[in-house]
Amino acid sequence: MRPTHVFLLIVAVLSAVTAEQARFDNYRVYELHIESAEQLEILQYLEEHPDGYIFWESPVQTNMDLNLVVPPHKYSDFEEFTTKLNLQNRLMIKNFQEVIDNERPNKNKRNGFGWDDYYSTAEIHAWLDEMVGQYPSILSSTIYGQSFEGRDLKAVKLSHKDGNPGIFIEAHIHAREWISSATATWLLNALLTSTDAAVVDLAQNYDWYFIMVANPDGLEFTRSNNRMWRKTRQPSGILCVGTDGNRNFDYFWRNGGASTNACSDTFSGPTPFSEPETAAMSQYYATIADKINVQFSFHSFGQYLLTPFGFNNSPTPSNNVDLQQIAAKTVEAIRATHGTVYTFGNSAQLLYVTSGSTNDYFMGVHGTKLSYTFEFRDTGTHGFALPATQIVPNAQETLNGLIAFVAEAKALGYM
Repeated sequence: MRPTHVFLLIVAVLSAVTAEQARFDNYRVYELHIESAEQLEILQYLEEHPDGYIFWESPVQTNMDLNLVVPPHKYSDFEEFTTKLNLQNRLMIKNFQEVIDNERPNKNKRNGFGWDDYYSTAEIHAWLDEMVGQYPSILSSTIYGQSFEGRDLKAVKLSHKDGNPGIFIEAHIHAREWISSATATWLLNALLTSTDAAVVDLAQNYDWYFIMVANPDGLEFTRSNNRMWRKTRQPSGILCVGTDGNRNFDYFWRNGGASTNACSDTFSGPTPFSEPETAAMSQYYATIADKINVQFSFHSFGQYLLTPFGFNNSPTPSNNVDLQQIAAKTVEAIRATHGTVYTFGNSAQLLYVTSGSTNDYFMGVHGTKLSYTFEFRDTGTHGFALPATQIVPNAQETLNGLIAFVAEAKALGYM
């Protein structure tokens, strides 16, 4: 058989295998703490050869926590190697499929678009089109590109008047982080409909740019095939698919915290901007960068508010004192809403090294002064499968955080 035919056969077999939704019955989720170089080396090898294990974070350095999904047939193996390595661990989720099954309690009770369930790309875009139709004088949309599978990449802008400071929000670059786009759509709806004076002030005196679904192909794959898919869907090797969009931006690309293994969840891509989704976002941002005072990336999970830079041996931004002061006010307001505790700080120091991220790129290349990543709820009880019943409270505390954020940024002269 010719090599080409072998490749096509492999692709056909893989397509058949992935045609059904993956299940995680009795899969356990453990939080691990990496202390030693030996532990790190073993976990890095395991990520390269997972044999059923699923890493929610890549092991990139010592003194970091990560979440590992352990399938039933690996229980004894997991116990053996963690004991041998003296690897600290704690059980976070006993049966991950139960968490997924309870993620969408209202999926069969829908009554139009809302915030008690999670939605597809097409449904989100249809709602955005409806909102543009209802508010044509202040809301507009832009198709800024196409995904690898041909889906529209859509941005919307809310503007009441010329000359407003700009706030840019991008969500759902990681496919499995459903809460990110749900929160972004809720925020836009609040800016359009709220009568609260503080929210009206945000809506009328600032221009808001939203990318609700930065990775639509990945989102759809999480809905149809594998709820835990993270990457894009462009083939990245003979047997591997996808690139981590938040490791694919061209600023200190592949300089720590990004994998060269095409099968890894943190694969940086073969080149910067190899993905049509990231290339299109960078091109769109370049057209508005001079209007943007603040940039936010919406992610989950962990309850963090993170600041640049994240790459290896990265410098501290010149305005780091202001970045942390604004973050402190933001997380204070978040906690005052529903008691949710966020931790804030530099992403590399607080969590782990990353490179090729949107935050680093927008600040480092375009000079955006205030650039932050939200890691939304929770701290591991549900992980990426946050119940839809938490969409509204998560969004409410985020909005209150943004009100405090803008007030402090304005007081410091950034707005």
